[in-house]
Amino acid sequence: MGKVTGFLEYQRLREVSEPPPMRRKHFREFVLHLSDEEAKIQGARCMDCGIPFCQNGCPVNNIIPDWNDLVFRQSWREALDTLHSTNNFPEFTGRVCPAPCEAACTLNINAEAVGIKSIEHAIIDKGWEMGWIAPQPARTKTDKRVAIVGSGPAGLAAAQQLARVGHHVVVFEKADRIGGLLRYGIPDFKMEKVHIDRRLEQMAAEGVEFRTNTEVGLTLSGAELLEGFDAIVLSGGAEEPRDLPVPGRQLKGVHFAMDFLPQQNKVVAGDKVKDQLVARDKHVVVIGGGDTGSDCVGTSNRQGAASVTQIELLPEPPTSADTPLTWPYWPMILRTSSSHEEGCERDWALTTRSFRAGEGKQKNHVKALRLARVEWVVDERTGLRRMIEVPESEFEIPADLVLLAMGFVGPRGADLFAKLGLERDARGNVRASTEGPNAYRTNHPKIFAAGDMRRGQSLVVWAIREGRQCARAVDLALMGESLLPL
Repeated sequence: MGKVTGFLEYQRLREVSEPPPMRRKHFREFVLHLSDEEAKIQGARCMDCGIPFCQNGCPVNNIIPDWNDLVFRQSWREALDTLHSTNNFPEFTGRVCPAPCEAACTLNINAEAVGIKSIEHAIIDKGWEMGWIAPQPARTKTDKRVAIVGSGPAGLAAAQQLARVGHHVVVFEKADRIGGLLRYGIPDFKMEKVHIDRRLEQMAAEGVEFRTNTEVGLTLSGAELLEGFDAIVLSGGAEEPRDLPVPGRQLKGVHFAMDFLPQQNKVVAGDKVKDQLVARDKHVVVIGGGDTGSDCVGTSNRQGAASVTQIELLPEPPTSADTPLTWPYWPMILRTSSSHEEGCERDWALTTRSFRAGEGKQKNHVKALRLARVEWVVDERTGLRRMIEVPESEFEIPADLVLLAMGFVGPRGADLFAKLGLERDARGNVRASTEGPNAYRTNHPKIFAAGDMRRGQSLVVWAIREGRQCARAVDLALMGESLLPL
Protein backbone atom coordinates (compact mmCIF):
# COMPACT_ATOMS: atom_id res chain seq x y z
CA MET A 1 0.00 0.00 0.00
CA GLY A 2 1.03 3.60 -0.50
CA LYS A 3 1.30 4.30 3.24
CA VAL A 4 1.67 1.20 5.36
CA THR A 5 1.17 3.11 8.62
CA GLY A 6 -1.86 5.06 7.42
CA PHE A 7 -4.33 3.06 9.51
CA LEU A 8 -2.36 4.09 12.62
CA GLU A 9 -2.13 7.76 11.68
CA TYR A 10 -5.55 8.65 10.28
CA GLN A 11 -9.06 8.40 11.64
CA ARG A 12 -12.10 7.42 9.63
CA LEU A 13 -13.72 10.47 8.06
CA ARG A 14 -17.43 10.46 7.32
CA GLU A 15 -18.91 12.24 4.36
CA VAL A 16 -20.37 15.67 5.03
CA SER A 17 -24.14 15.88 4.92
CA GLU A 18 -26.70 18.64 5.24
CA PRO A 19 -28.12 19.08 8.77
CA PRO A 20 -31.47 17.30 9.31
CA PRO A 21 -33.57 20.51 9.63
CA MET A 22 -32.33 21.65 6.21
CA ARG A 23 -32.60 18.40 4.30
CA ARG A 24 -36.14 17.74 5.51
CA LYS A 25 -37.21 20.66 3.31
CA HIS A 26 -36.38 18.97 0.01
CA PHE A 27 -36.04 15.64 -1.80
CA ARG A 28 -32.51 16.15 -3.19
CA GLU A 29 -29.43 14.17 -2.17
CA PHE A 30 -27.74 15.73 0.85
CA VAL A 31 -24.49 13.76 1.20
CA LEU A 32 -21.33 15.23 -0.38
CA HIS A 33 -18.58 12.97 -1.64
CA LEU A 34 -15.07 13.29 -0.19
CA SER A 35 -12.65 15.80 -1.67
CA ASP A 36 -9.59 14.46 -3.51
CA GLU A 37 -7.38 15.04 -0.48
CA GLU A 38 -9.89 13.52 1.96
CA ALA A 39 -10.27 10.44 -0.25
CA LYS A 40 -6.49 10.13 -0.47
CA ILE A 41 -6.17 10.08 3.31
CA GLN A 42 -9.01 7.58 3.67
CA GLY A 43 -7.37 5.36 1.04
CA ALA A 44 -4.21 5.45 3.13
CA ARG A 45 -6.09 3.74 5.98
CA CYS A 46 -6.28 0.49 3.96
CA MET A 47 -3.80 -1.58 5.93
CA ASP A 48 -2.28 -4.09 3.49
CA CYS A 49 -3.82 -6.87 5.56
CA GLY A 50 -2.69 -9.62 3.19
CA ILE A 51 -6.06 -11.34 2.90
CA PRO A 52 -8.66 -8.81 1.68
CA PHE A 53 -11.72 -10.04 3.53
CA CYS A 54 -13.48 -6.89 2.28
CA GLN A 55 -13.56 -8.41 -1.22
CA ASN A 56 -15.31 -11.52 0.06
CA GLY A 57 -17.72 -9.37 2.05
CA CYS A 58 -18.63 -7.48 -1.12
CA PRO A 59 -21.17 -9.41 -3.25
CA VAL A 60 -19.63 -8.12 -6.51
CA ASN A 61 -16.12 -8.86 -5.19
CA ASN A 62 -14.86 -5.33 -5.74
CA ILE A 63 -11.06 -5.17 -5.88
CA ILE A 64 -11.07 -2.80 -2.94
CA PRO A 65 -7.41 -2.68 -1.82
CA ASP A 66 -6.33 -1.88 -5.37
CA TRP A 67 -8.56 1.11 -5.84
CA ASN A 68 -7.88 2.32 -2.29
CA ASP A 69 -4.19 2.39 -3.18
CA LEU A 70 -4.84 4.06 -6.54
CA VAL A 71 -6.87 6.80 -4.86
CA PHE A 72 -4.07 7.31 -2.34
CA ARG A 73 -1.72 7.80 -5.31
CA GLN A 74 -4.33 10.04 -6.96
CA SER A 75 -4.51 7.74 -9.97
CA TRP A 76 -8.24 8.35 -10.33
CA ARG A 77 -8.70 7.08 -13.88
CA GLU A 78 -7.09 3.74 -13.02
CA ALA A 79 -9.16 3.57 -9.83
CA LEU A 80 -12.32 4.07 -11.90
CA ASP A 81 -11.32 1.33 -14.35
CA THR A 82 -10.65 -1.05 -11.46
CA LEU A 83 -14.00 -0.21 -9.88
CA HIS A 84 -15.87 -0.72 -13.15
CA SER A 85 -14.18 -4.07 -13.73
CA THR A 86 -16.47 -5.65 -11.12
CA ASN A 87 -19.39 -3.22 -10.80
CA ASN A 88 -21.42 -1.73 -13.65
CA PHE A 89 -23.10 0.90 -11.50
CA PRO A 90 -20.93 2.15 -8.60
CA GLU A 91 -23.01 5.33 -8.39
CA PHE A 92 -25.91 3.18 -7.15
CA THR A 93 -23.95 1.14 -4.61
CA GLY A 94 -21.88 4.15 -3.54
CA ARG A 95 -25.11 5.73 -2.36
CA VAL A 96 -27.48 3.00 -1.18
CA CYS A 97 -25.35 -0.06 -0.34
CA PRO A 98 -25.14 -0.87 3.40
CA ALA A 99 -21.46 -1.73 2.80
CA PRO A 100 -21.00 -5.34 3.96
CA CYS A 101 -17.41 -4.85 2.74
CA GLU A 102 -16.78 -2.51 5.67
CA ALA A 103 -18.10 -5.07 8.16
CA ALA A 104 -15.53 -7.51 6.72
CA CYS A 105 -12.65 -4.99 6.79
CA THR A 106 -9.73 -6.30 8.87
CA LEU A 107 -9.35 -2.89 10.51
CA ASN A 108 -12.92 -3.31 11.78
CA ILE A 109 -11.71 -5.93 14.27
CA ASN A 110 -10.45 -3.35 16.75
CA ALA A 111 -10.97 0.06 15.10
CA GLU A 112 -13.28 1.82 12.67
CA ALA A 113 -13.33 0.20 9.25
CA VAL A 114 -11.87 1.82 6.16
CA GLY A 115 -14.50 4.11 4.62
CA ILE A 116 -14.78 1.91 1.53
CA LYS A 117 -18.23 3.14 0.48
CA SER A 118 -17.20 6.81 0.70
CA ILE A 119 -14.12 6.13 -1.45
CA GLU A 120 -16.25 4.31 -4.03
CA HIS A 121 -18.65 7.28 -4.02
CA ALA A 122 -15.75 9.67 -4.65
CA ILE A 123 -14.30 7.56 -7.48
CA ILE A 124 -17.49 7.24 -9.50
CA ASP A 125 -18.50 10.88 -9.04
CA LYS A 126 -15.02 11.88 -10.16
CA GLY A 127 -15.44 9.71 -13.25
CA TRP A 128 -18.66 11.46 -14.27
CA GLU A 129 -17.30 14.91 -13.47
CA MET A 130 -14.23 14.32 -15.63
CA GLY A 131 -16.18 12.82 -18.54
CA TRP A 132 -14.32 9.51 -18.34
CA ILE A 133 -17.46 7.36 -18.52
CA ALA A 134 -18.44 6.74 -22.11
CA PRO A 135 -20.35 4.09 -24.11
CA GLN A 136 -18.48 0.85 -24.82
CA PRO A 137 -20.28 -0.60 -27.85
CA ALA A 138 -19.32 -4.05 -29.06
CA ARG A 139 -16.81 -4.14 -31.92
CA THR A 140 -18.72 -6.94 -33.59
CA LYS A 141 -22.37 -7.94 -33.36
CA THR A 142 -23.83 -11.41 -33.04
CA ASP A 143 -27.16 -12.51 -34.47
CA LYS A 144 -28.51 -13.41 -31.03
CA ARG A 145 -31.46 -11.63 -29.41
CA VAL A 146 -31.88 -11.53 -25.63
CA ALA A 147 -34.94 -10.29 -23.75
CA ILE A 148 -34.48 -8.86 -20.27
CA VAL A 149 -37.71 -8.79 -18.24
CA GLY A 150 -37.39 -6.18 -15.51
CA SER A 151 -35.20 -3.07 -15.50
CA GLY A 152 -33.90 -2.99 -11.94
CA PRO A 153 -30.19 -3.33 -11.13
CA ALA A 154 -30.08 -7.04 -12.06
CA GLY A 155 -31.73 -6.50 -15.42
CA LEU A 156 -29.67 -3.44 -16.27
CA ALA A 157 -26.39 -5.14 -15.33
CA ALA A 158 -27.25 -8.19 -17.43
CA ALA A 159 -28.34 -6.01 -20.34
CA GLN A 160 -25.17 -3.94 -20.36
CA GLN A 161 -22.87 -6.95 -20.15
CA LEU A 162 -24.69 -8.78 -22.96
CA ALA A 163 -24.78 -5.71 -25.21
CA ARG A 164 -21.05 -5.21 -24.78
CA VAL A 165 -20.35 -8.65 -26.24
CA GLY A 166 -22.50 -7.94 -29.27
CA HIS A 167 -25.94 -9.39 -28.57
CA HIS A 168 -29.09 -7.44 -29.42
CA VAL A 169 -30.68 -6.78 -26.03
CA VAL A 170 -34.22 -5.58 -25.37
CA VAL A 171 -35.24 -4.59 -21.83
CA PHE A 172 -38.94 -4.82 -21.00
CA GLU A 173 -40.35 -2.77 -18.11
CA LYS A 174 -43.99 -2.66 -16.98
CA ALA A 175 -43.69 0.86 -15.51
CA ASP A 176 -43.57 4.10 -17.47
CA ARG A 177 -39.85 4.61 -16.83
CA ILE A 178 -36.82 2.34 -16.75
CA GLY A 179 -35.16 1.55 -13.43
CA GLY A 180 -37.40 -0.78 -11.47
CA LEU A 181 -37.10 -0.29 -7.72
CA LEU A 182 -34.10 1.98 -8.32
CA ARG A 183 -36.55 4.37 -9.95
CA TYR A 184 -39.68 3.92 -7.88
CA GLY A 185 -38.51 2.27 -4.66
CA ILE A 186 -35.54 4.35 -3.52
CA PRO A 187 -36.37 7.95 -2.55
CA ASP A 188 -34.63 10.75 -4.45
CA PHE A 189 -33.02 12.04 -1.27
CA LYS A 190 -31.02 8.80 -1.15
CA MET A 191 -30.36 8.57 -4.90
CA GLU A 192 -31.42 11.14 -7.47
CA LYS A 193 -32.66 9.61 -10.71
CA VAL A 194 -30.15 11.47 -12.88
CA HIS A 195 -27.76 8.65 -12.00
CA ILE A 196 -30.10 6.16 -13.68
CA ASP A 197 -30.82 8.41 -16.66
CA ARG A 198 -27.20 8.93 -17.67
CA ARG A 199 -26.51 5.19 -17.44
CA LEU A 200 -29.51 4.59 -19.70
CA GLU A 201 -28.05 7.04 -22.23
CA GLN A 202 -24.77 5.11 -22.10
CA MET A 203 -26.54 1.77 -22.52
CA ALA A 204 -28.70 3.02 -25.40
CA ALA A 205 -25.51 4.13 -27.17
CA GLU A 206 -24.17 0.61 -26.58
CA GLY A 207 -27.17 -0.84 -28.40
CA VAL A 208 -29.60 -1.71 -25.60
CA GLU A 209 -33.25 -1.18 -26.55
CA PHE A 210 -35.73 -0.18 -23.83
CA ARG A 211 -39.48 -0.80 -23.94
CA THR A 212 -41.58 0.65 -21.14
CA ASN A 213 -45.28 0.13 -20.30
CA THR A 214 -44.84 -3.49 -21.33
CA GLU A 215 -45.81 -6.13 -18.79
CA VAL A 216 -44.74 -9.59 -19.85
CA GLY A 217 -47.63 -11.95 -19.31
CA LEU A 218 -50.19 -9.17 -19.77
CA THR A 219 -49.41 -6.79 -22.66
CA LEU A 220 -46.85 -9.21 -24.09
CA SER A 221 -47.15 -12.97 -23.72
CA GLY A 222 -44.40 -15.33 -22.69
CA ALA A 223 -44.99 -17.27 -25.92
CA GLU A 224 -44.24 -14.15 -27.96
CA LEU A 225 -40.97 -13.68 -26.08
CA LEU A 226 -39.94 -17.28 -26.63
CA GLU A 227 -40.67 -16.95 -30.32
CA GLY A 228 -38.84 -13.66 -30.80
CA PHE A 229 -35.71 -14.16 -28.68
CA ASP A 230 -32.91 -16.67 -28.35
CA ALA A 231 -32.75 -16.25 -24.56
CA ILE A 232 -34.85 -14.62 -21.87
CA VAL A 233 -33.63 -13.28 -18.52
CA LEU A 234 -36.26 -12.87 -15.81
CA SER A 235 -34.92 -10.14 -13.53
CA GLY A 236 -37.98 -8.57 -11.93
CA GLY A 237 -38.17 -7.66 -8.29
CA ALA A 238 -39.62 -9.49 -5.30
CA GLU A 239 -42.65 -7.23 -5.33
CA GLU A 240 -45.26 -9.22 -3.42
CA PRO A 241 -45.46 -7.40 -0.05
CA ARG A 242 -45.97 -9.16 3.27
CA ASP A 243 -49.42 -8.29 4.58
CA LEU A 244 -50.69 -7.90 8.15
CA PRO A 245 -54.08 -9.67 8.39
CA VAL A 246 -55.38 -8.34 11.69
CA PRO A 247 -58.77 -6.77 12.50
CA GLY A 248 -59.20 -3.40 10.81
CA ARG A 249 -56.78 -4.11 7.97
CA GLN A 250 -59.46 -3.00 5.48
CA LEU A 251 -59.66 0.53 6.91
CA LYS A 252 -58.67 3.50 4.78
CA GLY A 253 -55.26 4.88 5.64
CA VAL A 254 -53.56 1.46 5.89
CA HIS A 255 -51.26 0.99 2.91
CA PHE A 256 -48.26 -0.98 1.73
CA ALA A 257 -45.03 1.03 1.70
CA MET A 258 -44.70 0.48 -2.02
CA ASP A 259 -48.07 2.13 -2.59
CA PHE A 260 -46.67 5.22 -0.85
CA LEU A 261 -43.02 5.61 -1.91
CA PRO A 262 -43.36 5.43 -5.72
CA GLN A 263 -45.96 8.18 -5.72
CA GLN A 264 -43.54 10.68 -4.22
CA ASN A 265 -40.86 9.66 -6.70
CA LYS A 266 -43.31 10.34 -9.52
CA VAL A 267 -44.09 13.76 -8.10
CA VAL A 268 -40.38 14.61 -7.85
CA ALA A 269 -40.05 13.53 -11.50
CA GLY A 270 -42.71 16.08 -12.44
CA ASP A 271 -45.75 13.82 -12.71
CA LYS A 272 -49.17 14.62 -11.30
CA VAL A 273 -50.43 11.82 -9.07
CA LYS A 274 -54.17 11.68 -8.53
CA ASP A 275 -55.20 11.14 -4.89
CA GLN A 276 -51.56 10.93 -3.77
CA LEU A 277 -50.95 9.41 -0.34
CA VAL A 278 -49.49 12.28 1.67
CA ALA A 279 -48.36 12.29 5.31
CA ARG A 280 -48.88 16.02 5.87
CA ASP A 281 -50.25 16.76 9.35
CA LYS A 282 -50.85 13.06 10.01
CA HIS A 283 -49.64 10.74 12.74
CA VAL A 284 -47.71 8.18 10.69
CA VAL A 285 -46.88 4.70 11.92
CA VAL A 286 -44.43 2.60 9.92
CA ILE A 287 -44.58 -1.13 10.66
CA GLY A 288 -41.26 -2.76 9.81
CA GLY A 289 -37.71 -1.84 10.81
CA GLY A 290 -35.78 -2.29 7.56
CA ASP A 291 -34.61 0.03 4.79
CA THR A 292 -38.06 0.34 3.22
CA GLY A 293 -39.46 1.43 6.57
CA SER A 294 -36.64 3.94 6.96
CA ASP A 295 -37.45 5.34 3.50
CA CYS A 296 -41.07 5.79 4.60
CA VAL A 297 -39.85 7.71 7.65
CA GLY A 298 -37.73 10.10 5.58
CA THR A 299 -40.48 10.65 3.03
CA SER A 300 -43.14 11.24 5.70
CA ASN A 301 -41.00 13.83 7.45
CA ARG A 302 -40.42 15.68 4.18
CA GLN A 303 -44.15 15.68 3.50
CA GLY A 304 -44.79 17.36 6.85
CA ALA A 305 -46.08 14.56 9.08
CA ALA A 306 -47.32 15.55 12.54
CA SER A 307 -45.38 12.61 14.01
CA VAL A 308 -43.60 9.50 12.73
CA THR A 309 -43.29 6.25 14.69
CA GLN A 310 -41.55 3.12 13.45
CA ILE A 311 -42.23 -0.19 15.16
CA GLU A 312 -40.64 -3.61 14.79
CA LEU A 313 -41.70 -7.10 15.85
CA LEU A 314 -38.17 -8.23 16.73
CA PRO A 315 -36.31 -7.08 19.86
CA GLU A 316 -34.04 -4.05 19.80
CA PRO A 317 -30.58 -5.08 18.53
CA PRO A 318 -27.40 -4.31 20.48
CA THR A 319 -25.73 -0.96 19.78
CA SER A 320 -22.36 -2.56 18.97
CA ALA A 321 -21.20 -5.83 17.48
CA ASP A 322 -19.50 -8.66 19.34
CA THR A 323 -16.66 -8.47 16.82
CA PRO A 324 -14.75 -11.62 17.85
CA LEU A 325 -17.98 -13.54 17.30
CA THR A 326 -19.32 -11.86 14.14
CA TRP A 327 -16.35 -10.62 12.09
CA PRO A 328 -16.05 -10.75 9.06
CA TYR A 329 -19.79 -11.29 8.70
CA TRP A 330 -22.56 -8.71 8.73
CA PRO A 331 -23.47 -8.08 12.39
CA MET A 332 -27.01 -7.61 13.63
CA ILE A 333 -26.72 -4.29 15.45
CA LEU A 334 -28.88 -1.21 15.93
CA ARG A 335 -28.56 0.95 12.83
CA THR A 336 -29.70 4.55 12.77
CA SER A 337 -30.30 5.79 9.25
CA SER A 338 -30.22 9.38 8.06
CA SER A 339 -34.03 9.29 8.02
CA HIS A 340 -34.12 8.32 11.69
CA GLU A 341 -31.83 11.27 12.46
CA GLU A 342 -34.41 13.58 10.90
CA GLY A 343 -37.04 12.70 13.49
CA CYS A 344 -38.68 9.42 14.43
CA GLU A 345 -39.85 7.51 17.46
CA ARG A 346 -38.72 3.88 17.34
CA ASP A 347 -39.96 0.94 19.34
CA TRP A 348 -39.22 -2.79 19.27
CA ALA A 349 -40.74 -6.11 20.28
CA LEU A 350 -44.26 -5.02 19.44
CA THR A 351 -47.06 -6.96 17.79
CA THR A 352 -50.02 -5.27 16.15
CA ARG A 353 -53.30 -6.55 17.59
CA SER A 354 -55.66 -4.46 15.47
CA PHE A 355 -56.28 -1.21 13.62
CA ARG A 356 -58.95 0.96 15.27
CA ALA A 357 -61.28 3.15 13.25
CA GLY A 358 -62.29 6.70 14.08
CA GLU A 359 -65.80 7.93 14.83
CA GLY A 360 -68.42 9.69 12.76
CA LYS A 361 -67.09 10.62 9.34
CA GLN A 362 -63.88 8.76 10.21
CA LYS A 363 -65.58 5.44 10.95
CA ASN A 364 -64.00 3.84 7.85
CA HIS A 365 -60.58 5.37 8.43
CA VAL A 366 -57.80 4.19 10.73
CA LYS A 367 -57.33 6.32 13.83
CA ALA A 368 -55.15 4.21 16.11
CA LEU A 369 -53.13 1.00 16.47
CA ARG A 370 -53.62 -1.43 19.29
CA LEU A 371 -50.25 -2.95 20.14
CA ALA A 372 -48.86 -5.40 22.67
CA ARG A 373 -45.35 -6.10 23.96
CA VAL A 374 -43.75 -9.42 23.14
CA GLU A 375 -40.80 -11.40 24.44
CA TRP A 376 -38.61 -13.71 22.40
CA VAL A 377 -37.64 -16.88 24.25
CA VAL A 378 -35.72 -19.98 23.26
CA ASP A 379 -37.87 -23.08 22.85
CA GLU A 380 -36.23 -25.82 24.94
CA ARG A 381 -37.44 -28.53 22.59
CA THR A 382 -36.39 -27.04 19.22
CA GLY A 383 -33.70 -24.57 20.28
CA LEU A 384 -35.43 -21.90 18.18
CA ARG A 385 -36.68 -18.56 19.37
CA ARG A 386 -40.40 -18.06 19.63
CA MET A 387 -42.57 -15.09 20.45
CA ILE A 388 -44.64 -14.78 23.63
CA GLU A 389 -47.02 -11.91 24.21
CA VAL A 390 -46.45 -10.11 27.51
CA PRO A 391 -49.62 -10.30 29.64
CA GLU A 392 -51.52 -7.03 30.17
CA SER A 393 -49.09 -5.14 27.92
CA GLU A 394 -51.62 -3.94 25.35
CA PHE A 395 -51.69 -0.21 24.58
CA GLU A 396 -52.74 2.16 21.82
CA ILE A 397 -50.99 4.81 19.72
CA PRO A 398 -52.56 7.35 17.34
CA ALA A 399 -52.30 6.61 13.62
CA ASP A 400 -53.82 8.47 10.68
CA LEU A 401 -51.58 6.77 8.12
CA VAL A 402 -50.12 3.29 8.56
CA LEU A 403 -47.42 2.06 6.17
CA LEU A 404 -46.69 -1.66 6.02
CA ALA A 405 -42.98 -2.17 5.37
CA MET A 406 -42.48 -5.74 6.55
CA GLY A 407 -40.57 -7.04 3.56
CA PHE A 408 -41.58 -8.99 0.48
CA VAL A 409 -42.57 -12.62 0.14
CA GLY A 410 -41.67 -13.20 -3.51
CA PRO A 411 -42.10 -12.08 -7.11
CA ARG A 412 -45.37 -11.33 -8.83
CA GLY A 413 -46.22 -13.23 -12.00
CA ALA A 414 -47.54 -16.62 -10.91
CA ASP A 415 -49.70 -16.89 -14.04
CA LEU A 416 -46.73 -16.17 -16.31
CA PHE A 417 -44.53 -18.68 -14.50
CA ALA A 418 -47.25 -21.31 -14.77
CA LYS A 419 -47.79 -20.71 -18.50
CA LEU A 420 -44.05 -21.00 -19.11
CA GLY A 421 -43.91 -24.14 -16.98
CA LEU A 422 -41.25 -22.70 -14.67
CA GLU A 423 -40.41 -24.39 -11.39
CA ARG A 424 -40.47 -22.32 -8.21
CA ASP A 425 -38.78 -22.82 -4.87
CA ALA A 426 -40.43 -23.02 -1.46
CA ARG A 427 -40.54 -19.23 -1.21
CA GLY A 428 -42.17 -18.76 -4.59
CA ASN A 429 -39.03 -17.55 -6.38
CA VAL A 430 -38.16 -18.80 -9.85
CA ARG A 431 -35.92 -21.82 -9.31
CA ALA A 432 -32.42 -21.53 -10.80
CA SER A 433 -29.06 -22.57 -9.40
CA THR A 434 -25.98 -20.33 -9.47
CA GLU A 435 -23.56 -23.24 -9.84
CA GLY A 436 -22.55 -25.66 -12.57
CA PRO A 437 -22.99 -25.65 -16.35
CA ASN A 438 -26.63 -24.54 -16.06
CA ALA A 439 -26.01 -21.58 -13.76
CA TYR A 440 -28.94 -19.15 -13.61
CA ARG A 441 -30.89 -21.30 -16.08
CA THR A 442 -34.42 -22.34 -15.15
CA ASN A 443 -35.94 -25.69 -16.08
CA HIS A 444 -36.75 -24.09 -19.45
CA PRO A 445 -33.61 -24.14 -21.66
CA LYS A 446 -34.15 -20.61 -23.04
CA ILE A 447 -35.11 -18.90 -19.79
CA PHE A 448 -32.72 -17.63 -17.11
CA ALA A 449 -33.46 -15.89 -13.80
CA ALA A 450 -31.42 -13.43 -11.73
CA GLY A 451 -31.77 -10.96 -8.89
CA ASP A 452 -34.70 -10.77 -6.50
CA MET A 453 -36.88 -12.90 -8.77
CA ARG A 454 -34.44 -15.77 -8.23
CA ARG A 455 -32.99 -15.21 -4.75
CA GLY A 456 -35.75 -13.21 -3.05
CA GLN A 457 -35.67 -9.72 -1.58
CA SER A 458 -32.08 -8.56 -1.34
CA LEU A 459 -29.63 -5.69 -1.87
CA VAL A 460 -28.88 -3.64 -4.98
CA VAL A 461 -25.30 -4.92 -4.90
CA TRP A 462 -26.50 -8.54 -4.91
CA ALA A 463 -28.75 -7.77 -7.88
CA ILE A 464 -25.82 -6.32 -9.82
CA ARG A 465 -23.73 -9.39 -9.06
CA GLU A 466 -26.46 -11.76 -10.21
CA GLY A 467 -27.12 -9.74 -13.35
CA ARG A 468 -23.46 -9.86 -14.31
CA GLN A 469 -23.09 -13.56 -13.62
CA CYS A 470 -26.35 -14.37 -15.39
CA ALA A 471 -25.14 -12.43 -18.44
CA ARG A 472 -22.08 -14.65 -18.62
CA ALA A 473 -24.26 -17.76 -18.33
CA VAL A 474 -26.48 -16.54 -21.17
CA ASP A 475 -23.50 -15.63 -23.36
CA LEU A 476 -21.96 -19.04 -22.72
CA ALA A 477 -25.21 -20.80 -23.61
CA LEU A 478 -25.63 -18.81 -26.83
CA MET A 479 -22.03 -18.82 -28.05
CA GLY A 480 -20.40 -21.85 -26.43
CA GLU A 481 -17.79 -19.62 -24.79
CA SER A 482 -17.72 -16.24 -23.07
CA LEU A 483 -15.24 -13.46 -22.42
CA LEU A 484 -17.44 -11.96 -19.73
CA PRO A 485 -16.00 -12.12 -16.18
CA LEU A 486 -17.20 -14.64 -13.64
